[in-house]
Amino acid sequence: MPVAVHLLGLAIFVQGTSEFMLSGLLPNIAADLGVSIPDAGLLISAFAIGMVLGAPVLAVATLRVPRRTALIAFQLVFVAGHVIGALAPGYGVLFATRILSAVAYSGFWAVAAATAVSLVPPQVKGKALAAVGIGLTLATVVGVPAGTILSQHAGWRAAFWAVAGLTVLSALSLLAVLPGTRRSAPDATPAAPQTPSVRRELTGLARPQLWLSYLITTLTFGAAVVTFSYLAPLLTEVTGLPAGWVPAVLSLYGVGGLIGVTVGGRFADTAPLRTLALGVAALTLASAALACTATNLPTTLVLVLVLGFTSYVINPVVQSRVFRLAPDAPTLVPAVNTSAFNVGITLTPLLGGLTIDAGLGFPSVAWVGAATGLLGLAATAWAAALQRRSRPAATPATVPPRIPVSAGTPADG
Repeated sequence: MPVAVHLLGLAIFVQGTSEFMLSGLLPNIAADLGVSIPDAGLLISAFAIGMVLGAPVLAVATLRVPRRTALIAFQLVFVAGHVIGALAPGYGVLFATRILSAVAYSGFWAVAAATAVSLVPPQVKGKALAAVGIGLTLATVVGVPAGTILSQHAGWRAAFWAVAGLTVLSALSLLAVLPGTRRSAPDATPAAPQTPSVRRELTGLARPQLWLSYLITTLTFGAAVVTFSYLAPLLTEVTGLPAGWVPAVLSLYGVGGLIGVTVGGRFADTAPLRTLALGVAALTLASAALACTATNLPTTLVLVLVLGFTSYVINPVVQSRVFRLAPDAPTLVPAVNTSAFNVGITLTPLLGGLTIDAGLGFPSVAWVGAATGLLGLAATAWAAALQRRSRPAATPATVPPRIPVSAGTPADG
């Protein structure tokens, strides 16, 4: 795997840390800025909104800009957002910087995904995207606990300064290793010419199977994130885990995710739909099991590891599959997929919060995850049926040759 792909993963690690670390900074932010914790929690929603809106807009706006230039520019805007946020005199300024940072991060994610697949042979796209996605998993394993500890000892603003400094180092590394040439479509074919085109990218989106894949992204990642969002209070209030052990258990979830994204990357190119179906089914069962056994500490610890694994084993599949469904839109396709991820991140925790407010308790969020997982499994089955239906039928007289994945067609699931 090219070193540039791994450096893109490290960049996602730094920026992803900022996305998730706020959950551990909220009490300090609320106390420092004189707002309630629920108001401080809206900073998380602001980041998600920025991610949803920013990715497709910036992907189109920078379509003819060399990828290295676009990536560095996004990182510099991200740094500016964190510097201003670290100096923010009040809540309003910090809220605005979270939206600004999220927009830049979403643009970086979209272009980084397209860059990663352009640097490797077509048959290992899934592995390249898994290598980039590992950065986000490491953010939950290392970045979030580190940000929380830094905030506890030096204040929440120190965590913002740390993210800004590490992003500068990341930008310098990408400037050194990425080619500075104008971008071209990966796997250039008659269906995916070299010259970037907004019209061609928009036309590439006009495929029903692609939008079904976006729905799968929203449902599966929504099913994964809802339980994680409320995992800390579930562990302390229901399982009876001492609060001091919560970071260690959250890291256990991240370890499962690290294993999952590695396994998912291995099979994303050869058996995408089968991997997706098995992963979502396991995620659904694990969520339901946690809802039923949350009072049992040993079982809960095992299930947290399983949830991390199943949440991330599907990640390389949902990311790489969209490239195969629309190879002629290599920039806008992953950008909309980034938005789909964040729609799931926004909606299912909201549903989980409603079940808690309704008096159903913290285990109810795991039931929300299980129900969303069932919908994701149904959507995956629908995608498999559409794929089987789209294949030309073989006849005894003329049996068409098997088209390899590298030709830019959907892989067999």
